Amino acid sequence: MCRHCSRCTLAACTPKAPCKVHARPLDQLRQPGVTFYTARVHGALAAMGAVKHLDSAHGELKSMRAAPEWRGKGVGEAMLVHLLGVARARGCPRMSLETGRTEAFAPAAALYRKYGLEDCEAFADYVADEFSQCLSLAP
Repeated sequence: MCRHCSRCTLAACTPKAPCKVHARPLDQLRQPGVTFYTARVHGALAAMGAVKHLDSAHGELKSMRAAPEWRGKGVGEAMLVHLLGVARARGCPRMSLETGRTEAFAPAAALYRKYGLEDCEAFADYVADEFSQCLSLAP
C-alpha cells in the first residue's frame, strides 16, 4: 500500500529509490503556488489533483489520483479537465506532468495524451528514464 493514502497500490509499482517517488503527502501540497482539489461522490473521496505554479509560463499537474473504486468511471478525467481549466483561467500557457512508464501507469498516460499532452524533456527536478516520463501541453 501507498505510504500516502492506504488505498493506492501504484506505490507497489514505483521503484523504491527516493528520487523516483514523486507522490507527495498532503502537507507538501500545502505550500505557496500549489492549489489542491478533491472530487467527492456522495461524500466519498473519488479523485484528487493539484496545480503547481512553476513560473509565469509553466505549471505542473501534481498528485492526480482516482480512488481505486472509481478508476475507469470518469472521475479522473473530470479532475484532469478541471485542472486544465484552472490553468487556462490563470493564463498559464504550458502545463506539464511526470508519470510512470510501467503498465500500471498506462491508463493515466493514455488519458493525458487524450487531452493533448505530449512527450517532453524532463522539467523542474524530474529525470526522464526507464521508469519516469514527462508530458506537456504547450500552447
